Parts: sequence; C-alpha cells; structure tokens
Amino acid sequence: MNPATQLADGITALGLSIAESNQARLLQYLALIQKWNRVHNLTAVREPEAMLSLHVLDSLAVLPHIGGPRVADVGSGAGLPGIPVALARPEWRVVLVESNHKKVAFLQQARIELGLENVEVIGERVESVRSNAGFNTVISRAFSDLADFVKLAGHLCAQGEEQRTGCGRLVAMKGVYPHEELAQLPEPFIVDKILLLTIPGLRVKRHLVVLKRAGR
Repeated sequence: MNPATQLADGITALGLSIAESNQARLLQYLALIQKWNRVHNLTAVREPEAMLSLHVLDSLAVLPHIGGPRVADVGSGAGLPGIPVALARPEWRVVLVESNHKKVAFLQQARIELGLENVEVIGERVESVRSNAGFNTVISRAFSDLADFVKLAGHLCAQGEEQRTGCGRLVAMKGVYPHEELAQLPEPFIVDKILLLTIPGLRVKRHLVVLKRAGR
C-alpha cells in the first residue's frame, strides 16, 4: 500500500475529515523527518509505513478527544503530536514546546517548509513557559510520567470559565494502562477520563489520560 492510500484509509478509520492538501503536507512532514533522521536521529522508527502508523495516525487519533483553539504540545520532540494536530486543525493555534536545540531546529524548519502559520515553536523548558490566556489542551506524547507532567506543565492549562466548559485539560498519550502513575497523581489534578484508542495499523495498546483540576 502506498503512503497516500495508507494515510487516507487511516484517517477514514479514525472517523476524521482532513483536507487532501493537508494530507499531502502530512506526507511531506514524514519525508522531512526521514531526511533529518539520516543525520540527527529524531526518531528510532525508520520504516515509512511504520512511521505513518506509529507517529502520524497515533497523533491524529487524539483529535476527537481534545479541545482547541489553543493547544500546547509539551516535549514535542519531532513535532508529535503537535504538527499532525496543527495540519488537521488549521483553525487552531498550536505551540510546540521543546528544550532540545537539535529538535527545535527541526521544528522551526518544519514550520517553514510546511507553511504552518498556526504553529509557534518555543525552545525552552516547559516550566519556564508562560501564557496569559493559558491553553485549552496541554498534551504530551513521551514527555514524562503523569506526576512530573502535572508539576511541570499544569500551570499552562486555561482556568476560569473555560474549565467549566470542558477545556483546560492536561492530556497524556500512554501505551499500556498507567496504573502506577495514576496512583501517584499529585494535587490539584484528578482524572477526568481514560480512553482506550485503536490506531489503524497498530496492534499495541494506546491509552489517552485526560486530567482536570479538582473541583472543576
């Protein structure tokens, strides 16, 4: 199966609708990762077909369960899930937070080459990042355990009225059900919901942990 067909079929299986022009840019994004991987080792996954499932479709699977229009991708690495989210939701503003200089350089290049006008790259540690309005969704894919995620990134969640309308959530993308991490979840965040995700082309388990502030 060629990549374009694999991507289109995966998007359909996820129940999503993404413009063909942005599907083409998702494939361009994968090609850019492959190009940089030859020198900078952005990701251990090398096979294009595996990259499409493990990176792109895995990232897109969170879309029905997160809210915009302001999204922060913490510990973005090669732009996952932030860049696929930004391409699928061009009306949202997506901030990629990454402290590794090599990866920041890649993210800046990807933003330019893909014409991602709705993306901002911040090359800082997440605990140093500040936002007056806060974010509707603060998401991480492979950043840390849940306790550190809350401690380091919890301040970025939007507060106030938006909390009561289902926004201002911390969202962690996990593999197996994180029993031990949940047992160590610090205040003031509590579990809102935990979702089992099915990723086209993958047989491994994926869970999405959604956290909210207690009392909201």
